[in-house]
Amino acid sequence: MRFTNMPKFIINGQNELKGEIITGGAKNNAQIMLPVALLSAGTISLHNVPRIDGVEKSLELLADLGAKIEDNGADIKINCENIAKTELDKKIADKFRTSVMFVGPLLARFGQVRFPHPGGCVIGAAGRPIDLFLEGFTALGAKVEIKDNFYEIKAKQLTGCDFFFTTATVTGTQSLIMTACLAKGRTVLRNCAMEPEVEALANYLNSQGAKIVGAGTPTVVIEGVKKLNAGDCHIIPDRIEAGSFALMAAATNSEIKITHCNPEHLLSLLAIFDKIGVNYEKGSDWIAMKKSANIRAYDLKTHEYPGFSTDLQSPYVVLMTQAHGTSLIQETIYDRRLIWTDMLCQMGGSIIMCDPHRVVVTGPTCLAGKRLISPDIRAGIALVIAALIAEGTTEIDNIYQIDRGYEKLDERLRQLGADIKRVE
Repeated sequence: MRFTNMPKFIINGQNELKGEIITGGAKNNAQIMLPVALLSAGTISLHNVPRIDGVEKSLELLADLGAKIEDNGADIKINCENIAKTELDKKIADKFRTSVMFVGPLLARFGQVRFPHPGGCVIGAAGRPIDLFLEGFTALGAKVEIKDNFYEIKAKQLTGCDFFFTTATVTGTQSLIMTACLAKGRTVLRNCAMEPEVEALANYLNSQGAKIVGAGTPTVVIEGVKKLNAGDCHIIPDRIEAGSFALMAAATNSEIKITHCNPEHLLSLLAIFDKIGVNYEKGSDWIAMKKSANIRAYDLKTHEYPGFSTDLQSPYVVLMTQAHGTSLIQETIYDRRLIWTDMLCQMGGSIIMCDPHRVVVTGPTCLAGKRLISPDIRAGIALVIAALIAEGTTEIDNIYQIDRGYEKLDERLRQLGADIKRVE
């Protein structure tokens, strides 16, 4: 299958990479802070916003609901005083997974919401149902119905509850935190996701009058309040982007300084670097990747934060094709997230798929340029890294998927010396 009418990357590999690359605002923080605006009638001012597809669609959805938006690129002001409706437009909400994050704030503030099943990439559409969201809303006292392929949720008064997540979920945790802020009484959420984006959300809400304790731990307690204010919010650095760049530097044996990041959010990755011989230095907001003479293979199992992120698994597989020895990579979060490794095999990687959740990688191997298709965001960045290593030219189609997670990637890599161009 060919995406002949879509933009693609043309990459000539084996160029020396060197220099500084700035980490952008966190995709998974920005896409949550936009629907947070719905919780208040005031004006929220967002800073360091990455201009990626999910952000653009969120702004489109907010505008359709009646929000007033002042857009200045990385700085955005949103006022939701005059929200005109509580139904999410199907044509917009169908296009991205995080449209579901608008549901809780609308329900909490207006007592009702109507929305279609959220869209997203292949992984999101196939393997990430919203049952935990609906169970949480029900536990808070809402009534959920399905009519004409739309969910309809109503509640005269949301009431605090004690809710256990049967699966730790970042967006589920964030959604119920937002919803419970305006519920009556105390809500206790258990087995919560502990990602930095959860803590960042709670920090902002607390600064605007919420009473949230325990964000960043498995148990979060929220005392409901009658009203929330709105104010300034700085989007935190994107830890997945920073980790991807660090893995890129290690795989290409490059000296690259990654700035405007938070190394404390990447301790799992850096601990593995220490074990396998990847040289680096770090400061409070930077990581300087150094050349490494002999990187050793190391087994990996993905895990919820603070474990090794599933979103860094794909770039790590590429690194292991350049490491000495054999490694077992186990994906524990998502189904089908290792299928992309077949394309790495086409480039010359020595990879055996044991089952949908495990691959064995043997290195080091020489990679060669091929014509490829990016299946999702994280596999896409992994293919870019593989292309930078490979001898010859690699053509990557469907780069819309890569653009969803990495703003202006080609421009930033060219500044490091990469031979990469975007063909529209």
